[in-house]
Amino acid sequence: MTAVITCSGCGGEASTLKCPQCLKLGIETSVFCSQDCFRTAWPKHKLLHRKFPDEESKNQTKPTASATVTNCPYNPWPMFSFTGPLRPMYPLSPKRTVPEHIMRPDYADHPLGESACEQSVKGSTQIRVLDDEEIEGMRLACKLAREVLDVAYEAADVGITTDEIDRLVHEACIERECYPSPLNYYNFPKSCCTSVNEVICHGIPDQRPLENGDILNVDITVYHRGFHGDLNETMFIGEVAPQHRKLVQVTYEALQKAIAIIKPGEKYREIGNVIQKHVSAHGYSVVRSYCGHGIHRLFHTAPQVPHYAKNKACGIMKSGHSFTIEPMISEGNWRDQTWPDEWTAVTMDGRRSAQFEQTFLVTDIGCEIMTRRRKNDGQPYFIDKK
Repeated sequence: MTAVITCSGCGGEASTLKCPQCLKLGIETSVFCSQDCFRTAWPKHKLLHRKFPDEESKNQTKPTASATVTNCPYNPWPMFSFTGPLRPMYPLSPKRTVPEHIMRPDYADHPLGESACEQSVKGSTQIRVLDDEEIEGMRLACKLAREVLDVAYEAADVGITTDEIDRLVHEACIERECYPSPLNYYNFPKSCCTSVNEVICHGIPDQRPLENGDILNVDITVYHRGFHGDLNETMFIGEVAPQHRKLVQVTYEALQKAIAIIKPGEKYREIGNVIQKHVSAHGYSVVRSYCGHGIHRLFHTAPQVPHYAKNKACGIMKSGHSFTIEPMISEGNWRDQTWPDEWTAVTMDGRRSAQFEQTFLVTDIGCEIMTRRRKNDGQPYFIDKK
């Protein structure tokens, strides 16, 4: 008698439709009866992917006490084809904890890291105008976020692991009575994002030591007394090749050109036109899968701010709007791929990518860069670290 294969979603009779992520991980038992059933089952089904590396790692050779992580890495996804030379260094260190007295966002203790506040306005294009009290709350959160990124910058050097940077970031947040916003946000396991070389964004800090010639983006968001402050910068590690230095420089310039047009009455969609015009002139491409976003009491909300030209972003800037611009610029193709950890976004061709981000407040005459650098006349980190 032939066994009936049941749908992993509804339990009915399945077809040959399989989950693409399960195929990458070598999981052969997940089949669904239809695309609609797959979409409905996705919130619970994706939890299977998170468990897979832990189960797979049981059969891997682990480093001995005297061995270094660099010499004895193990691959949690043996069926996965990487686009570039970077590899994850597993296992990750344990999830860090935040003292109970520190105010926490609504997703901090949710088992799936979901934000009910964000979900309640999902799909809305209405942009909140902040009042004076909210603006002061944002200014303070953004100031503290910049201080935390300064801590990461001082530590970033050849030989340090991104996990160690995450530890320093976490401790710097706690010292300032901030909750590190990425921690448990939709189950993100760390307190900041560290994106190295071909990683576009959302890199998970791990045990890989930074190497001479790397470029490293550290993305910091803190939650302080009800408000999020968000920024990132790309840094040079040791002696970086001229072609990669140019990529970082042009990415920074693209953000500066976008800042110059922020003012009441400007369309949000114009930001992408300005950014792509500049980077295309240098032969680079703009990543399209990720965008800037509104931010205040919510980590991510309206408006969406694409960085590529001819986008269809909704909204016109008004005094009191608070949002980020964070262009991700790649040396080669603009397309991206996500690792099986469901977070790490890398370039499809394995070439390098750079990013810069600030949080802005639209004012009556232009904008305020709330996450501006307060040391060394505001110069970006890569100007100093050569």
